[in-house]
Amino acid sequence: MSNRDDDQFRPRLGPPRAKQSNSPRFISRVLKAASQSGPVQSRHVRLGASRSGPRYGRGRVAARMAGQSFGLRSRRVTVKVRHVKLRQVSARSAALHLRYLERDGVSPTGDPGVAYGPSDDTVDTKAFQATCQGDRHQFRMIVSIEDGAEVQDLTTFTRSLMGQMEADLGTKLDWIAVDHWDTGHPHTHIVLRGKDHAKRDLVIDRDYLTRGLRMRACELATEWLGERTQPEIDADWNRQVTAERWTGIDTLIDRHTIDGLLVVSALGDLDLPTRERCNARLAVLERLGLAQRATADRWQLSPEIHSTLQAMGERGDIIRTLQRSHFRNVDYEIFDAALRRSAIVGRVSGKGLHDEIADRGYLLVEAMDGKHHYLAMPSNAPLADYPAGGIVSVRSSTQRIVDRNILTASRDGLYRVEAHLEDVRSSPPLGVDPSEFIQSHVRRLEALRRAGIVERLEEGVWRIPADLPERGLNYDRTRTGGVEIQLITREPIERQRQAIGATWLDQQLIAKIQPPVSEFGQALGAALKDREAFLIDQGLAQRRGQQVMLTSNLLSRLRDRDLQGAAAGLERSTGLTYRAAVEGERVSGTYRQSIQLTSGKFAMLDDGVGFSLVPWRSVLENRIGQSLSATIHASRVSWELGRSRGLSI
Repeated sequence: MSNRDDDQFRPRLGPPRAKQSNSPRFISRVLKAASQSGPVQSRHVRLGASRSGPRYGRGRVAARMAGQSFGLRSRRVTVKVRHVKLRQVSARSAALHLRYLERDGVSPTGDPGVAYGPSDDTVDTKAFQATCQGDRHQFRMIVSIEDGAEVQDLTTFTRSLMGQMEADLGTKLDWIAVDHWDTGHPHTHIVLRGKDHAKRDLVIDRDYLTRGLRMRACELATEWLGERTQPEIDADWNRQVTAERWTGIDTLIDRHTIDGLLVVSALGDLDLPTRERCNARLAVLERLGLAQRATADRWQLSPEIHSTLQAMGERGDIIRTLQRSHFRNVDYEIFDAALRRSAIVGRVSGKGLHDEIADRGYLLVEAMDGKHHYLAMPSNAPLADYPAGGIVSVRSSTQRIVDRNILTASRDGLYRVEAHLEDVRSSPPLGVDPSEFIQSHVRRLEALRRAGIVERLEEGVWRIPADLPERGLNYDRTRTGGVEIQLITREPIERQRQAIGATWLDQQLIAKIQPPVSEFGQALGAALKDREAFLIDQGLAQRRGQQVMLTSNLLSRLRDRDLQGAAAGLERSTGLTYRAAVEGERVSGTYRQSIQLTSGKFAMLDDGVGFSLVPWRSVLENRIGQSLSATIHASRVSWELGRSRGLSI
């Protein structure tokens, strides 16, 4: 034993540690992170609501006490809670959420919703929003009772629930709510201010938000409606047998499944009716292609069973959403970013909220292929930016050419701006300025640097990963949900027929497109004929036999007329002289305002003597009053947002 290596171990004393440290111990940081991730879930073991580690916020004890009387016959309530950090969302987004809650058609009579509070039957949402100014966060909740149609007075129910919440948290709460009756399950939207009675930040224990509040709602619903009867319970189980979504029966089956294999005899711990429902459910899953009988006593389940059933449930929700929006007879297709290879172009025929709690919207796009495409939008895309009738282009996110260019130009994992610029100057892309071409790559690198994908070592030198195109694509998909939406024009085709300016209809005339055989195609065809007649009257086209010949530089001439008309109005109101921006020349000035024209959106740059109108981009959103510079190159514009390195867009 004396020759063993571990016998040679000798402890050595280290330097004494400081008794007080400004940074928390590592184990404390780990426990804190674990406590914020919620209770652990297991596929095969159902854990209780308790969790180890430190606890934070109000409601910790109530979360453990709530639901002790909850049983099979208890009424069920769905409670969704979203913690919103107000600094990360715009004031406009918060206002739009409150406006959405009071939208038309949500009351039992089809009238707009009415916000109420703890004691007032009518609350001014704008005044409530004003009180929330400066708050760090707020909580947005949806409370949906399974048998909500039987609760005639959702307002009183909500006030009782919020009163119980005040008792659990030990503080008065400032909140407003709106009842919605526009779905098959009446529900209530609640906006809870993130302040307690002493105007301190309201911090609520995670267990209470994920479980405790739901258990309180179930207790209250059971008190109001009584326990569920056996026929009600049986009817609910029977609906789950045939449902094309993930159900409670699937959860039972999953708990008895090991590595995708279910031995039927393992269900012996369940009562006879439940075992029969599980067997019936397996037959339904077999019909759906998600389960296969291996032997008389064994079933092989698909590895994608959960994701497939979840997707089927979401599809069912989409169908019900469209039916409520009066699109029952619409030939539609759900846009799948993972499968779609080509872009779609069309007009916005409908829109609404895909996820009410996260304010995530959807668009219904009537495309050139004659179909209506249902598009779940990225969470950061406001619906107001896509007006009904506007023309949009939608495509799946793909690897960017600029990322592949950067990787190709790199040597030994390093991208050097000067070296790439020399290569481009030796064989420049057709019609592209080499300096502007390289600058677009630098802008992309700056965005990837902020995401931690590339590293800037020094001015003009970047460390590039070998899988840059793939990581760049994942970064884009994280930001956009895998979908890229471009608003081509806000103007419906009906208003483009006789518009002074470069329109989308003009682009279609130049491309000589053939309108599709659909309702949209018929409207588009009629609008194109009217546009041709208008251009002929304006001297911008000539009819030669059966053909209409468009003048050269049609779009430029139309855009110039549009800008001249807008500039004349600005000259009268500001007293400044309009100077048209010339291609290739640099324009500088203070960004005063944006102007929406038929030809697009433009930024007004004021240099104190005159002003110019330059195509607007989204990066200018919050830069009113700042000094900017821009250079127009053919159909694009290069913005310089400041003197600092890397601020060219």
